[in-house]
Amino acid sequence: MTGPTPTGRPGIIDAHHHLWVRARHPQPWIDPDTMAAIDNDFTPADLAPAARAAGVTETVVVQSIASVAETEHLLGIAADDPLIGGVVGWVNLAADDIDERLDRLRAARGGERLVAIRHLVQSEPDPAYLDRRDVRRGIAAVGAAGLAYDLLVRDHQLPAATRLVRDLPEVSFVLDHLAKPSIGRGDLGDWPANLRALAAEPNVTAKLSGLVTEVDGSSWSAADLRPAIDHALDAFGAHRLMFGSDWPVCLLASSYTRWVGVLADLLEPLADEEQASIWRETAVRAYGLGEP
Repeated sequence: MTGPTPTGRPGIIDAHHHLWVRARHPQPWIDPDTMAAIDNDFTPADLAPAARAAGVTETVVVQSIASVAETEHLLGIAADDPLIGGVVGWVNLAADDIDERLDRLRAARGGERLVAIRHLVQSEPDPAYLDRRDVRRGIAAVGAAGLAYDLLVRDHQLPAATRLVRDLPEVSFVLDHLAKPSIGRGDLGDWPANLRALAAEPNVTAKLSGLVTEVDGSSWSAADLRPAIDHALDAFGAHRLMFGSDWPVCLLASSYTRWVGVLADLLEPLADEEQASIWRETAVRAYGLGEP
């Protein structure tokens, strides 16, 4: 797929991908045995041909480790790369001086590209992490700074995420990877109802990303993904969903262009305006892309 979006409009925004050079910022979560396909360095030079072959003209790069240094590095990359329109970074949400820490990130080289903050909540052992007062104070500070907050949670953490989103209506939230539903196992469990409860809150949007790596088994098809996509469309509506490649993590199960092509097929019944929202406009609204 080259050129325009699947709807015929130019300019897909990839709202979720990663970059890393392990000698500079180690990625301890990568298992070299089970994740051999991504046990490598991935730079803007690797991203560009894959993204442009899929019709992508702008991207949002997302942190992958709990490191301010990594965030500052990604901001510097974004400052030099016109393809990267935004950065989802990391900061210690529980820090007493979080306002100053956010100010320092905004003042760093490329800091104007900072659009959101994310923490790896999916790996937190504390089931009450999102209910903690210090964490919530930090997330409120993120919103007050004009940034979105990306929710990286698993399906069993959706109730806690819903409480957070409901209690902080002034913050704009973005759900990553639809909270990683158990795809292809014949039973999505409580995920559809929990997703619908989260989507009932108007201050949250969600990414159609990271799904191919949640399929149970070594292969997948569009039919495996359809129930999750349909549930997301039913819960959020097309105007609150956005596309993300999750590259290079997606390489564990799919090429960049294959995922774009399969998603285009799954979204084909939607109206052009709905498709335009998913491929571009929701990301523009959620992350303020294109603003000074």
